[in-house]
Amino acid sequence: MFTKKQDYIAAIRLAITQTHGCESVHVGTVPVHETFQGRTVWNGNVEVFSLINHPKAKRLYAWAHLEGPKEDKTRFVAVLELPPVTDAKTAVRASIMADAKKH
Repeated sequence: MFTKKQDYIAAIRLAITQTHGCESVHVGTVPVHETFQGRTVWNGNVEVFSLINHPKAKRLYAWAHLEGPKEDKTRFVAVLELPPVTDAKTAVRASIMADAKKH
C-alpha cells in the first residue's frame, strides 16, 4: 500500500483535510489489538493526530487498509475524539461498530 511511513502519514493527513476541513499534525502511533470472544477482530497501528481549528475535536485517530474484491482500493478511516471515543482503542471499537451497522 505505502512503502514509506512518511507517505502513509501524508496520505492520511490529506484525507483528514478533505473529510474534516482542517489541518492536522501527526503526534504518534499506537498499536491496537482488539478481540471479541477470544478472537482477534482488529490488529494494527492507529495514527494519532492533533487537529488544527476543528470546531468540535482536538484529536483524531486514523488508519488505512486495503479493501474490495481484489483488495486494490485503499480505505482511510478517521475517527474524531468525541465521546465515547477517548483513545485509539475506543476509536477502533467505534469504527468496528459503525461497519457492523452498515452490513
